[in-house]
Amino acid sequence: MDEAPPTAAEPAANALALDERLAALGGLGLDQLRAEWRRLHRRAAPPARLSRDLLLRSIAHRLQEDVLGGLGPAARRRLAGLARGVAAQGKPTPAPAPVRLKPGTTLVREWHGRTHTVLVLADGGFECQGRRYSSLTELARAITGARWSGPRFFGLRRGTRPAGAYANGGRGGDA
Repeated sequence: MDEAPPTAAEPAANALALDERLAALGGLGLDQLRAEWRRLHRRAAPPARLSRDLLLRSIAHRLQEDVLGGLGPAARRRLAGLARGVAAQGKPTPAPAPVRLKPGTTLVREWHGRTHTVLVLADGGFECQGRRYSSLTELARAITGARWSGPRFFGLRRGTRPAGAYANGGRGGDA
């Protein structure tokens, strides 16, 4: 049997059904909530000391996740990193501060024997060989012809500085 392609009405119907299911949760007793939690989480039982309120919230979150989708890959990686920090050090490790490039900063990257010098502009754009680019990623693609993360290509991500990449042309100063 072939499945029919989804129609435009299906997301609205799913959202309506979700709203109805969420509204019905409030009328369930504790035993019914625990049974619903077991069904949704496919586990023997919810944590013993989980309050009715947290049980309701957990079930509602899971229902919403099933219908609307869960966390994206970047959020999952971030949470996994925080969990590893807690496991290793007993506290979450802070995220590295994003790199902020000041206008006038010069980035230099050698690629296939050719040196590319990039100037950070005041409006947040970048200039290389007389051409203006709106992002480092756009610029990295123009240089390499491939899909590169611009900040990674120019060595601005922690621990990813490629050989031949320097901020301010290797002369020091603010990056």
